Amino acid sequence: MSTDDRVEPTPCTSNSSREAELREKVLAGGAKRYHDANAAKGKMFARQRISQLVDDGSFIEDGLFANALADGLPADGVITGGATIGGRHVCVMANDSTVKAGSWGARTVEKIIRIIEKAYATSVPMVYLVDSAGARITDQVDLFPGRRGAGKIFHTQVRASGVIPQVCALFGPSAAGGAYIPAFCDVVIMVEKNASMYLGSDRMVEMVTGEKTTLEEMGGAKMHTSVSGVGHLLAKTEIEALAMVAHYLSYLPDNFQQQPPTAPALPPGKGNLRELVPVAERVAFDMRRYVAALLDDGTYFPIHPDWARELTTGFGRLNGEVVGIVGNNSMFKGGVLFVDSADKAAHFVQLCDAFNVPLIFLSDVPGFMVGAAVERQGIIRHGAKMISAVCEATVPKFCVVVRKAYGAGLYAMAGPGFEPDATIALPTAKIAVMGADAAVNAVYAKKIADFDDPSAAAAFVADRRAEYEADIDTVRLAAEMVVDSIVEPENLRTELIGRIAAARGKDRTFSRRRHGVTPV
Repeated sequence: MSTDDRVEPTPCTSNSSREAELREKVLAGGAKRYHDANAAKGKMFARQRISQLVDDGSFIEDGLFANALADGLPADGVITGGATIGGRHVCVMANDSTVKAGSWGARTVEKIIRIIEKAYATSVPMVYLVDSAGARITDQVDLFPGRRGAGKIFHTQVRASGVIPQVCALFGPSAAGGAYIPAFCDVVIMVEKNASMYLGSDRMVEMVTGEKTTLEEMGGAKMHTSVSGVGHLLAKTEIEALAMVAHYLSYLPDNFQQQPPTAPALPPGKGNLRELVPVAERVAFDMRRYVAALLDDGTYFPIHPDWARELTTGFGRLNGEVVGIVGNNSMFKGGVLFVDSADKAAHFVQLCDAFNVPLIFLSDVPGFMVGAAVERQGIIRHGAKMISAVCEATVPKFCVVVRKAYGAGLYAMAGPGFEPDATIALPTAKIAVMGADAAVNAVYAKKIADFDDPSAAAAFVADRRAEYEADIDTVRLAAEMVVDSIVEPENLRTELIGRIAAARGKDRTFSRRRHGVTPV
């Protein structure tokens, strides 16, 4: 055949043009009216959220064409892939609420499972940007019951728990079984007014129980971050929520085998540690101000700040190194430990222990709450849960008795019997079964009542109180080696920096078991 008879091949453009058309549709998400409705509520498009969170140009998407041949289901309603935040690799999942309200189909579920598996396999943090109406009931056989069904999402999350950080930002609903994605995360950030979590909608609740309520009352952001404790942080806007995600991750390593990232050391925050603590134990003071003055300036990042406020928990830095803080706050309920504050502490202590964050317990605790109401709530088992978490924590941990540590409160705040790396007492510290007033009244109630002269009774009480105070004197406790050191307030920061550095190489073996049996 001559060269003139040759037939030149025709470029195959059909597939590439089809791919380009599909890609354009997928990247656009759902119909314009859904975008407009979200914008009216102050909500961003899911792809905008990802762009706002991650480093420019770093997002590499998986499963872009999932269900692309179906009508109106771009990416099957969920965007997944890898990216970097501040140069550190993460995996990201974002529900697209412009597609069937972010509901789950079979491929949605498979994409979510795969991205968590990838985060686990590559040992990088997993970020969930949630805005979903839950499972598509019409597709339930395909997505719900199988080995790679919706339940596998939660199984995979639990497997990854404590191996990699898992953080959720919630921008809209997280409904029914889907509410467990946030629940299995280490920290949940909720956007005020738009975010909600609930197992049954208000309409379903009324139908099943007859109760009339609203989604905001039953599962809104303010309720969950201040009443139920399922949410950890409340954000006013989506931009603020995404900034919180990045800020939170800056305190944690990529995985449990690494150390938390360091930062340049800063001077301590504002406040005089000596002047911030009243000598009189009945005078309340704000432990959050004390923490801010102790840590590097501006580095305290509270977790659960609006829930169980009698206890403050959060991350911060000492000389550039990450630490976790657990401190009693007498400004709220006198700093007494309740059911919720015990649960709050247990979760935070486990979080720090999982990711190698040294713990500092700042004790000003009268003990656990007593009374019929809290006994019915299970204060004993909740307290046991907190104490178990403190026992099992093998990171460097330090008990600092700022003012008082009474009763089982001493145990809950990592007292000497719980193998802290050091028990440090300030000059204002008192360690006892109970305070002097309660002790004198408990022992001498009948004798005090027998006094006819009130002034004589007062003198008797004052003498017994002085005897009790002498018995629990801080110097005596140091002489008996109950406390390892008495430190002046202005020296506490330097003391902790040195002790944390010295404890970094400690043996972290706790027990020869697979795992303990957590109190109910």
